[in-house]
Amino acid sequence: MELYLDMHSPPCRLVFLFAKAVGIPFEFKHVELSAGQHYSEEFGKISMIRKVPVMKDGSFILTESIAILKYMVQKYSSSVADHWYPADLQQRARVNEYLSWQHMNIRAHASKVFLLRAVFPVIMGSEVPKEKMDAAVEDLNQSLNLLEEKFLQNKQFIVGDKISLADIVALIEIMQPLGTGLNVFEGRPKLSAWRERVKKEVGEKLFDEAHEVIMKVGSLPEKMQNNSQLEMLKPKFQKIFR
Repeated sequence: MELYLDMHSPPCRLVFLFAKAVGIPFEFKHVELSAGQHYSEEFGKISMIRKVPVMKDGSFILTESIAILKYMVQKYSSSVADHWYPADLQQRARVNEYLSWQHMNIRAHASKVFLLRAVFPVIMGSEVPKEKMDAAVEDLNQSLNLLEEKFLQNKQFIVGDKISLADIVALIEIMQPLGTGLNVFEGRPKLSAWRERVKKEVGEKLFDEAHEVIMKVGSLPEKMQNNSQLEMLKPKFQKIFR
């Protein structure tokens, strides 16, 4: 199995972390997004979507991190513990509920904050207007409130007393703005305690390894300055963040 990844990307870290945590063997194929390698002719032959992660299992190619996670769980069902993606109908439905919700909530808002804080100034050559930054952070905080109040509640983990795919998907997305210096866990003791439980379950050393790149995101602007794709990205940023 080959995994095409850039560890700046939360979905890539997710696939990497899960595979490592449960012992699924794979070959790491680095795709450097800041250098525009996903636009190369070579990568285009692997995925016309031109996004990472991509999984290549023999001749079978799969995109989308959640689809890749579920594929891994089911292919390696004999060795992956049931709590990751429970066979019980209602527990699995709870995992799926979170995985469906998070795309337009935690993921969308955490990624937007990251892009505005770390990438926007490089692409656009100016700082983000304060009102846009404040609005993006507020949207993220509202999603974090829902994560705590609806999904986590007073449980150890999102589905109950054992970790599941929902927990690592949630935490990895929340780590994205943290890499830019925005501590979204501040003033949230419940969320902070949950983070420590998740880290302990997957292994703190492994978790830190997966997030080493994002916690050094200050070097990203320097890499992007030499990216010939910057001009192409400008219209996209103007459209998304106008």
